[in-house]
Amino acid sequence: MMVDAAGFGAPVDPMDVRMSSMLGGVPLTGPVLTASGCAAAGKELSQFFDLRMLGAIVTKSIMVEPRSGRATPRMAETPSGMLNSIGLQGPGIDEFIAKDLAWLTANGVRTIVSIAGTHVEEYVRLARRLVLEDAVAGLEVNISCPNVESRGEVFACDPRSAAAVIGAVRSEVPSGIPVIAKLSPDVTDLVSIAGSVLDAGADALALINTLLGVVINPDTLRPALGGITGGLSGPAIRPVAVRAVYQVRAAFPDVSILGMGGIRTGADAMEFLAAGASAISVGTAIFNDPSAPARIHRELRELLAAKGIGDIRDVIGIAHTPLPTRTSIAHSDGDAETRAALNASSQPSVIEAATVDQIVIRSERIAPAVQEVEIIEDISVEFDWIRSRTNAAESAAETTAEVES
Repeated sequence: MMVDAAGFGAPVDPMDVRMSSMLGGVPLTGPVLTASGCAAAGKELSQFFDLRMLGAIVTKSIMVEPRSGRATPRMAETPSGMLNSIGLQGPGIDEFIAKDLAWLTANGVRTIVSIAGTHVEEYVRLARRLVLEDAVAGLEVNISCPNVESRGEVFACDPRSAAAVIGAVRSEVPSGIPVIAKLSPDVTDLVSIAGSVLDAGADALALINTLLGVVINPDTLRPALGGITGGLSGPAIRPVAVRAVYQVRAAFPDVSILGMGGIRTGADAMEFLAAGASAISVGTAIFNDPSAPARIHRELRELLAAKGIGDIRDVIGIAHTPLPTRTSIAHSDGDAETRAALNASSQPSVIEAATVDQIVIRSERIAPAVQEVEIIEDISVEFDWIRSRTNAAESAAETTAEVES
C-alpha cells in the first residue's frame, strides 16, 4: 500500500468513512452542526436538507424574557465577512419551548440549546427549565454577554465571572447533558479562560464567538451599525479561530471542542478538526448557501476518503503530531518493495553547483514507486549547506582581495 509524505494511505470509498464523533461525552451522528444565531431554531433550513443528518442544530441564544434586540441597522458587510449587531433578539424561554423546541422534537432533530443572560441567576433559571425537556441534547452557554452585576463587563473576558456562570449552570444540569462554554476571542489569554470554565465543570468548549468590530459608513463617516459595535464573522476570522482551537487543545489535550469561525468548505472544516476540534459549527456561510451544512458534511467525507482516512476520529488533533519520517512510513507499510524504495530514497540527493543559483538536483536513484514522497526537507537542508559554503567562499575571496590590494 502506497502512503504519502504525511502518512496517509490509498483513497477509500467515501461511504465507508465513519463520520460519527463525540462532543462533551455525547455521541454525534455527524461532525457538522449549525452555529448559534445563523439559522434561528433550524426550521427554515429544513426545506433545503434533512436536519437529522447533522450532528445537532444549535439554536439561537435564548434569554428568560423576550428581547427586541439592538437598534437598526444591524448588519454590515466587511471584506471576507460581516458585522452583526442583532443584540440577542428572541421570543423568551416560554415561547421558545412551546414553538421552536416543540417543532424540533416533533421532527426528531438533535438539539443543543444556546442560552444567554445578563446575570448568573438568569442562566440558572434557563438551565432549570431546559433540563426538563427530553429533546435537549446539550446546553451551549453563551457567556459573551455583559454582566450587569460587574459594570457591564463581558462574562467571557474574566476567568472568575466565566467560571461562576458555568459552575452555576453545571450544578443544575444532569451529567448526561453536556454543558458547552462558548468563549470570546476578545481576551489576552484565552487558555486561562478555558481552564477556568473547565475547572468549573464545562464538558466542552465552543471556539470561537465573533470578534468585536466597528464599520464606518463611508458616506456619513459615522458608525454603520445602530449599536455602533458588532460581531465579526465569516472567512476573515478563520485563522484566528483555528489558532484558538489549536492553542486550547495543546494546553488541554483531552478537551472536547466545538470549532467555528468562517467555515464554508469541507477543507475549512478539516483544518478545525486537525487543530483539535471534535466537531464544527457552520454559521455565516448559511446566509448565502442555506444548504452549506449538508454540503460541508459531504465535502469533508470526500476529503477524508481521498486521504485514505476511514474514521473521522483519526484526524482530530492530528496537527499536534509530527509528520512521519520516511523510515516510519516504510516500516508501517506492508509492501516490501515500497519499503525498500522508501529507504533508498532517504539517501541524500547528489548535488552539483557552481553557485546557489545554479543547483542541479539528480534524483535518478529515487525509485518510481516513491515519486510522490516529499523530499523538500532533505533539499532544504542541502540548500542551507551549500548556501553556507558559498557565503564562506565569498567571504574568503573578499578577504584575499583586500590583502592583495
